[in-house]
Amino acid sequence: MKTLGLIPSRLASTRLKNKPLLKIKDMPIVIHTYKRALMSKKLDDLFICCDDIKIKKICEYYGAKSILTSKKHTNGTERIGEGYKKLKKKYDLIVDIQGDEPLINPSHIDQVIDFHSKNKNTDIILPTLKSNNYDGKHVVNVLKTKKNDVIYLSRGNLPFQFKKKNSLYYKHLSIISFTPSSLKKFCESKQTFLEKIEGIELLRAIELNMKIKTLLLEGDSFSVDVKKDFIKAKKYILKDSISKKYLQNE
Repeated sequence: MKTLGLIPSRLASTRLKNKPLLKIKDMPIVIHTYKRALMSKKLDDLFICCDDIKIKKICEYYGAKSILTSKKHTNGTERIGEGYKKLKKKYDLIVDIQGDEPLINPSHIDQVIDFHSKNKNTDIILPTLKSNNYDGKHVVNVLKTKKNDVIYLSRGNLPFQFKKKNSLYYKHLSIISFTPSSLKKFCESKQTFLEKIEGIELLRAIELNMKIKTLLLEGDSFSVDVKKDFIKAKKYILKDSISKKYLQNE
């Protein structure tokens, strides 16, 4: 299967100013994500889909392939949808790798692609990581069936602890694999009711009755959403073995 990796990146982050260009070990966050995704063995091509010339110039400086997209998109999925259209090439899968995950594991990308290739009738694959705590509103929790079909996504403390205390959560890992038709359908649809309330773009796919499956991955990763995440990422990367492989060449 021919697979395209697209990294959406928006300069005007509301929670952390100029987030993609903030530096960890003298390298912008979005470039960390790109360098790590480039280490995937299953991606045939990789681009950063950015909304600002400042990001594009940084991409050019580091030799990262990029596509300049509109500033009007409401989320990253719409941004990669435009990027995919601009490429005018056919792929079997399009993998959305969020640009604010500077500690993303390349093997996680490969596992998602492998899983989707074995579940070709599924529109979207969304991986999860186990957590024993509710991590707050900046982390998306995934509710799933026994057959790993995604039934809901929420920033809330779900499932609600009415009869029994819950000590196991499945948090959304920011790698999302789309079939071309599912990405097209998503981007041609307007924002939906639940999507607007929770601020979670993939709720649109659920409301459109698209088939989403999840797989559980081992390890850890997190998005840099707010300042404390940025401080945490700077600390974690000091002991990260993957970053050493590309930072030594800079």
